[in-house]
Amino acid sequence: MILSFDDCEIDLERRELRRAGMAVHVEPQVFDLLAYLAQNGDRVVSKDEIFASIWEGRIVSDSTLTSRINAARTAVGDSGKEQKLIRTVPRKGLRFVGDVRTEPDRPEPADTLNSPPDATDGPTRAALQLPDRPAIAVLPFINMSGELEQEYFSDGISEDIITGLSKLRWFFVIARNSSFTYKGKSVHMRQIAEELGVGYVVEGSVRKSGDRVRITAQLNDVATGSHIWAERYDRDLADVFAVQDEITESIVAAIEPQLYAAENFRARRKAPGSLDAWDLVMRALSHYWRVTRQDNVVAQALLEKAIAIDPNYGQALGVLATSHIFGAHMGWGDMATVAPIAERAALAAVEADSEDPWAHHGLAYVYLFARRFDDSLAEFELALRLNPNFSLAQAFYGVTLCYCGRWQEGDLAARRALRLSPRDPLSALYYGIAAYAQFIGHNYDEAIRLAHESLRQRADFVGGHRVLTAAAGMAGQNEVASIALRELRRAQPNVTLAWIANELPMKQPADREHYLEGLRRAGLE
Repeated sequence: MILSFDDCEIDLERRELRRAGMAVHVEPQVFDLLAYLAQNGDRVVSKDEIFASIWEGRIVSDSTLTSRINAARTAVGDSGKEQKLIRTVPRKGLRFVGDVRTEPDRPEPADTLNSPPDATDGPTRAALQLPDRPAIAVLPFINMSGELEQEYFSDGISEDIITGLSKLRWFFVIARNSSFTYKGKSVHMRQIAEELGVGYVVEGSVRKSGDRVRITAQLNDVATGSHIWAERYDRDLADVFAVQDEITESIVAAIEPQLYAAENFRARRKAPGSLDAWDLVMRALSHYWRVTRQDNVVAQALLEKAIAIDPNYGQALGVLATSHIFGAHMGWGDMATVAPIAERAALAAVEADSEDPWAHHGLAYVYLFARRFDDSLAEFELALRLNPNFSLAQAFYGVTLCYCGRWQEGDLAARRALRLSPRDPLSALYYGIAAYAQFIGHNYDEAIRLAHESLRQRADFVGGHRVLTAAAGMAGQNEVASIALRELRRAQPNVTLAWIANELPMKQPADREHYLEGLRRAGLE
């Protein structure tokens, strides 16, 4: 039996708690307490009843009971202050006030936060649960030109098709970075579908020769192993954007014909004015996704060239704004220097193409470091309305919520990013955000665990080092804190308490002091 409430599920048979589709680790007594309260939500449960049920009549201290109640609230996104799910009734006991629904058992879900994605995992890895929308992954199209330098072109075709599909609210589209982990690998399609949690897979190839391009694409139904649709296009290079739109439209029509007929879908996007500009942006993105200081600089140079060709290229301007702010956020550059550059690019991006998610993502990121928190959240939310499957925007929306002190919501956004892109090379970033959320919530052990996972995936991720150092400092784990600080200084040599206080945009003074205190206890000056 499964008990569902808010965005949580308690699976009584498997003894699992899931929140926003992701498994949440809780101690056995905390799980039992949650299940008992949820099953008795129609009444107030006394302290004696809790002792009888959870501790089998053994009397335990009030502090032990309080710690279990606090842990239960944290696990379901509640708190002692809000009490939106678990309410304390003075001198009587506790009552679960959430709207509990009873559902039959379902197939085993994925545990994204506790079983992190790893591109080397084999087929024994548990399959992700399919979402309630048609779920689709677009694999990187194969470069058939025989020229390695043309890889970015075929990658760009795949990425633009992903973007076009992602704007459709009735699809669940796996983010580019997870789909691209299968590039150049011979992996059975069923394994890919299980690892990404999808029912449909698109694959294809691109052959570019002179001024002509041949694009083949096919849509596969994994459950039946059949091809739902396949097509080949032989066009002039100038027609490449029209071909992408035709492919996207055909996929939509094949999967959801009734929705296609009802809404008369046509992939709408403002195509760049120049194929050369698009070419440069695709090259830039191939560097940006590598998340290194050097690649970030290379990406910016390529984006500047694209904008010089097409000054009204919204995506190019939006990615440029994002890359500048991200570099300074990582400690690779001076925020005071890059912020005006990023702001000009972001405002120009939105003016050039108000429907481009990257444009609003760039502006949201700029507003965050300008301490315009409400404007930042509004822009991130707009980017996600334009592209509900934009995993990077989900992640940075999460970190913005955390900087605003709304750590439970930030944690959920990080989890959504992980589900949208379960095998993403950037998942180190998403785990780092989840770790920071837990730190803000004073859950130091969980913050340390998630930070360790972040750094397991990317040992050079500065954000993971910062959170690990602060969490270990607050937890009194002196040896861990000392090692973490040493690694932090290696990853970010310029880090100081003053840098943290001045550069990281924490809205709540108490949250800033909390973070500084953790770093101070670890030995940072």
